[in-house]
Order: sequence, then C-alpha cells, then structure tokens
Amino acid sequence: MKPMLASARRLGYAVGAFNIVDYNSARAVVRAAEELRAPVILQTSVKTVKFWGAPTIGSWLRELAATSPVPVAVHLDHCTTLEVIVQCIAAGWTSVMIDASDKPFEENLALTKKVLEITESVGVGVEAELGAIGGVEDDKQVADEDAHLVDPDKAMAFCTLPLAVFAPAIGTAHGLYKSAPKIAFDRLEALGRRTPMPFALHGGTGLSDEVFQRCIRLGCAKVNISTQLKHDFIDGFVEHHLDKKEYEPLKPLRAQFDRVKQQVSQKIRLFGGEGRFEDCQSCP
Repeated sequence: MKPMLASARRLGYAVGAFNIVDYNSARAVVRAAEELRAPVILQTSVKTVKFWGAPTIGSWLRELAATSPVPVAVHLDHCTTLEVIVQCIAAGWTSVMIDASDKPFEENLALTKKVLEITESVGVGVEAELGAIGGVEDDKQVADEDAHLVDPDKAMAFCTLPLAVFAPAIGTAHGLYKSAPKIAFDRLEALGRRTPMPFALHGGTGLSDEVFQRCIRLGCAKVNISTQLKHDFIDGFVEHHLDKKEYEPLKPLRAQFDRVKQQVSQKIRLFGGEGRFEDCQSCP
C-alpha cells in the first residue's frame, strides 16, 4: 500500500479502501477495480477477521490480489492489538493499521513505532491515527463529545515516521451522519503543506462529492468506505429475494455482488482512480 498511496498523493487522486466482509464482497471490489483499471485496497475490520479467522479470509484475499491485473493491497483496518496485527501479517495482509488514538500521545507514538519494528523486515505498510474520529468502528465507539481534531504539530511526529499513510481526525465520523459534518480543512491543509505523507480519510460514507474532492486535493490519498458497502451488501441480497420470492441462493448472491460492484465503481471514479493502475508498478 505504501508505494500505491505515495503515487496517489503525488498525482492528486485517491485510492478507495473498501471494507469487505466475505469472498463475494471482496470479489465485487476487485472486479470493479479491474474494469476501471484502478488500484484498490481490500480492507478488513478486526471483527471480520475474527469471524472467519485470519488464515481463511487471508487466503481468499491473497488469491484475489495475486490473480488480478491491477494493484490490490490487503489492509487491516482499526486494529488496537499487536496480537491480531501479527496474525494478519502471517496470513498475508500487505498493510495494517494500528489505532492507538484513544491513548495518550506518547503511548500512541510508541505503539506505532513498535508496529513499524514488527513490519519493517517483512515489507508490510503501516497506518496510524491521531485525534479521535467519532462514531462506531468495530467495537470501538467514540461519542460526539469525545471526538477531537488532530493537532498538526503533534501529527508531524507521526509523519516523519516511515508510515504508508497517516489518518488525521478532521471532523469526519464512522457510520451514518446525523447532520452535515464540519470538516477542519484548515488543519488538513496546514498538515499537507508540511509533509508529503499520504493521508487517510475515515468516515467516508455520506460525505458530499465536493468534500471528497477537496480532501483529496489537500492530500487524502486513501478514502475509506465501509458503512455504505454494508448497506449495499444487505440490500442487494434482501431486495432481490423480496422481489423474486425464490430460494435459489446464487441469484440473490449475484444481485448482492452487482450492487456492491456498482457502488465501488462509482466511488473509484469519484476519487479519480480510474485508469491509474500503471502509476505504481511495484505495488503489492
């Protein structure tokens, strides 16, 4: 993921990071990227990894990535424990996120450095986060009153590390927005002027096209989409079944695949990734 996002930041577009839950949703993401000749990130939550087991889901994702003609990174999202990070690295993930954003600054930084020590020898990229992004992600919940924005000065301590990407809290939130979020574009811009580090935009579901594009212009080279795909995953299956009233499982599975693939294709185009598969010849 590191060279993939470095290219995206330098050239002014973003790579979509899509949270998948099984082989069908992962296949839909990769097929959308292939049709649009775009790099893509298959992203898994810790909850999904624990549900299937790292070796099992890892084998699916490695197969999809290895046989695809476009760059496909396999990324672990919002992990808080070294144990799961080590399990996923052993099972073939190409990048991991250590989320110690709920810890004191020095502890967050120290744990991030520890993960970098673990990943350095195996060529696995690392994402870290500073500030508190609101909403619910896996079993971690941050109330609105507890969310806080990134400090650009403190962020530079992370951006000088050999990270693949850095996630600054800028006012977005996980899940569905109850009202229009107030994005701290000024903090993102201030940080972007000081470092070429690619940034990750979390809480992408529900943001306007204009917000996406402005954040990308300010350095967000990775955009996470999770909640939207969960809705497409469920609705694609259920709506087909309710409409057709048939019990042939492969047909609603196909409808589910098509719904997820359509959403991913729309987001890849919006983020500027279409046709960018050749930008990073050394991507995993």
